[in-house]
Amino acid sequence: MQGTIATFDVVTHTGTLLLDDGSELAFGAAAFERSGLRLLRLGQRVTVESDATGEVRRVLIPGVA
Repeated sequence: MQGTIATFDVVTHTGTLLLDDGSELAFGAAAFERSGLRLLRLGQRVTVESDATGEVRRVLIPGVA
């Protein structure tokens, strides 16, 4: 699933995404840390990997491995 970064706290590494369907989805520090990224910016396009319960497991930038 894809969306854009709506909020991101550089201290706690938590934030929210605005998904393409208009809904918001929160992600925790663990999902950010699994991404291997250093920073996310507001409005940045991302792909989200989630588990069977819908919890965000990883936040990725499309086209970046």
